Order: sequence, then C-alpha cells, then structure tokens
Amino acid sequence: MQLNLRHFAGIASAIFVALGGHSASASPAPAVTTVQGMPPVVNPDNLYSEATAGHMSPAVSGALSRVYVPNLRSKDVYVIDPTTYKVVDRFPVGYSPQHIVPSWDLQTLWVANNAEGRTNGSLTPIDPKTGKPGKEVMVDDPYNMYFTPDGKEAIVVAEAHARLDFRDAHTMALKSSLDVPQCKGINHADFSIDGKYAIFTCEFGGQLAKIDLVNRKVAGYLELNKKGMPQDIRISPDGKVFYVADMMADGVFLVDGDSFQKIGFIHTGVGAHGLYTSRDGTKLYVANRGSNEIHGSRHGKGSVSVIDFATRKVLVTWPIPGGGSPDMGNVSADGKTLWLSGRFDDAVYAIDTTTGAVKSIPVGMEPHGLTVWPQPGRYSLGHTGNTR
Repeated sequence: MQLNLRHFAGIASAIFVALGGHSASASPAPAVTTVQGMPPVVNPDNLYSEATAGHMSPAVSGALSRVYVPNLRSKDVYVIDPTTYKVVDRFPVGYSPQHIVPSWDLQTLWVANNAEGRTNGSLTPIDPKTGKPGKEVMVDDPYNMYFTPDGKEAIVVAEAHARLDFRDAHTMALKSSLDVPQCKGINHADFSIDGKYAIFTCEFGGQLAKIDLVNRKVAGYLELNKKGMPQDIRISPDGKVFYVADMMADGVFLVDGDSFQKIGFIHTGVGAHGLYTSRDGTKLYVANRGSNEIHGSRHGKGSVSVIDFATRKVLVTWPIPGGGSPDMGNVSADGKTLWLSGRFDDAVYAIDTTTGAVKSIPVGMEPHGLTVWPQPGRYSLGHTGNTR
C-alpha cells in the first residue's frame, strides 16, 4: 500500500490548527512598531479592533447620545437625539462650520469654522456631557482638523493656504506650520498603521500629499486623476491600502501607502465623497453625493455603496429614496446606523446598515461634517471621528 504523504501532511496540519496552532497561511501579522507616544496596535490585522461596538472608553462616560450637525450656510449646529430622530437643540457657532471633530482624548467636540473667504476662522468647543458650546477659539482657516498619533498636537488643515498648522491639542496655541504648496484644496487625511505618516487629499489638484510626521516634511505627491477631485480617505483594517473617494471619478482609488502608488479603482456611484468603516472593520461605506459639482442640486442621484474589504468589491448600493446628497458623517456606536449629512438637501440621513432603509431629518442650511457621539475607541485621530 502506497502512503500518500501529502494527504498525511494535510491531516496533521488540520489537527495542529484544531488544537490551537496556526498554519503558515493563517499566520498573524507581525507586531507594529509605532511612533513614540502612540497607543499600541492591539490587532495588526485590524487596526479598528478597539473601535468595534461595545469598546467604549471610560473617557466618554456620561456623554449624551447625540448627533451634532454643522450647517455651513446657516452658521449653526443642530443636535439630534438618535433614539427619537428629533432635533433637540440648536446653537450658533462661527462662520462656515465645516466639520465637528472629536478631540484625541475624547473629551471635547470641536466645531471647525473655517470662515470661507474671510479671516475670522475659529474653533467652537462642545462639551459632550452637556451638549452645549463653550467660548470659541480664534484659529486661522480650520477647514478640518486631525491629531498627531501621540495626542499632543492638533493638525489644523488650513485649506485656503495649502498649509498644516500644528497646534497644542488643548489650548490650540500654534506650535509650527508645514506648507504643502502643491496640494491645492488640502482637506481630508488618514494615518498609517504605525503613525509615521499621513496621506492628505488635494481636492483641487487631483492628487495626494504624503506627510512624514516624524520629520515633519512633505514626503511626496501622487497624481490620482488629472481631472479628479479626491475627497475623503480611509486606511484598510490591515493598514496596507488607502481608499480614496474621488467625486469626479465616481468611485474609490486604492493606494499602497508605503510605496505611495496607485494599485486599483472601484466604481461606486455619482460623486463618491465620504468614507466610513463598519464597526466590525469588514466593510467600507462610501457616500456618493449624487453630483459631480461642488454645489449640486437637490434630489440628486445620491446613494451609499458598501465595499467588502476582503474582496475589494461592492456588495450593495443603497439609493436615497427620492434622491439626495449624502456627504459626511459616521457610524453609530452599535454599528446599526450610518448617519450622513444631506449636503444639498438640508437634511440628515439615518441609514440602517442592515437593510439600507433611510430616515430623513430636516436640519439647517447645507449640513456638512456631522459627528455621532459617543463612539467606541481609545482615541480620535480627528475628522468626524476616526477612532482607533
């Protein structure tokens, strides 16, 4: 009788795995060496592992369950109770509020009022335990805001000046600035798994800028699409690929962050704009704004596409009933609802992440980067809640 060694090896391997071992093909990713001061990466295969449903930090204890909506043209913030879908408060803020940004320590929500075309930009702090605003801090052109991975500094994205301003994370006192001259319309960003670099989108230049955070310098530029308008950007759970929404290309470019090269493209829908990961870290929600124009019309071909990270394919696309303009937002703490602003429809959409069913809530004029609070995670890297 001839012994089938290959068959025997397969049985032995299966027994080994069943007993708790790991086969070579399923070996875990190596540990990540992070920049100094950055919290460790608990699961190198899923950098969002600590932002899954239920992973609530003690830092958010006592925070009201609310959705905060900045309305660009009415210069105010609407506050929604996510359990009733009702607007329960509203208050004025600075000129042109763009995004509401959770601080690195999860203690403050900052309204970024960039004062488009003016010089009186500011940040309005909101206490998430009371839902009330505090005294605004004057800051030059805060279109968006992020935080260094160690939490020491805020990175104010001064879009009009093609500049990044590094400020004290609490007082917002200016520490240093970095010019990014070839990045016209610098606005959204995400960070490498180890915190050593960030990649920013250049909305009016059709390209990306890679920023070396260790040496505080521009590491390079990458053209995505000469006629493109890259918007939001989000890193894959394994830290290997950056997904970049392009509203002119109607889809998402894939970029290898380390080599800084394009490696693919996924078509999603008209005006691909905002990107948000599911709470279990397996899917990417793409908000397709329904228009290729900066100022689109009401009731456009708005939709949300769901990309599977494992296959890099669109699983389903949910249209906004009657048309709409889904823009920026985030996922609820339990992962069951995707909250997005309806930019050109003066509305907020609450989208069921199982069925795609949509509830629409009227808000102020031209809502933009809303945030849902509280969210799971140990710390926030900025934007509307890029928590890890």
